[in-house]
Amino acid sequence: MLTKLDGSAKGGVVLGICDELKVPVRFVGIGEKIGDLRPFDPAAFVEALYSDATTGEAA
Repeated sequence: MLTKLDGSAKGGVVLGICDELKVPVRFVGIGEKIGDLRPFDPAAFVEALYSDATTGEAA
């Protein structure tokens, strides 16, 4: 589980963690409450990272 996924700059660290530790991320926290946990979609996450990088916009 990855919490505090509130922007691509901070959230991008997930790629290094998964690679280094060889563990999957199943859920991400997008807020401070238990109801703010969401299933992690790696494809959507990578797409958003590249979209933010090319447009210069924050997630």
